[in-house]
Amino acid sequence: MDYYLWLKSLHVMAIVAWMAGLLYLPRLFVYHAGAPKDSDQARTFEIMERRLLRAIMNPAMIVVWITGVTLAIWGGWFKSGWLHGKVVLVIGLSAAHMYFARRRRLLAEDRDDKTSGFYRALNEVPTLLMIGIVILVIVKPF
Repeated sequence: MDYYLWLKSLHVMAIVAWMAGLLYLPRLFVYHAGAPKDSDQARTFEIMERRLLRAIMNPAMIVVWITGVTLAIWGGWFKSGWLHGKVVLVIGLSAAHMYFARRRRLLAEDRDDKTSGFYRALNEVPTLLMIGIVILVIVKPF
């Protein structure tokens, strides 16, 4: 049995779950920022955001990192330039994840000062990082 391929499959599944959360959470922020404070609608968004982050995004990010590092070790990829670029971009995704967690907490505490327009723009950051990662992994330009 080829454990490398099984691990790679798990890695890709975790990436899909993590990216889904990274793309959906800022969209929830757009709606949450537009909801009246202390409304039922705002409380619903708060619950949705917390559950998405804790039940899907956090575990998926952990699995991505563990399986990614393991694949890089097993595959001997650490000398490859494309992997160095990918790691930088994945660190960027992780930083975005942490920033989103902070924004979620501020929204939940009614201390958020950002507009829905800010969150619309912020929603593009994970997409741009993902595009770079996919190009590096598939094309391996260096």
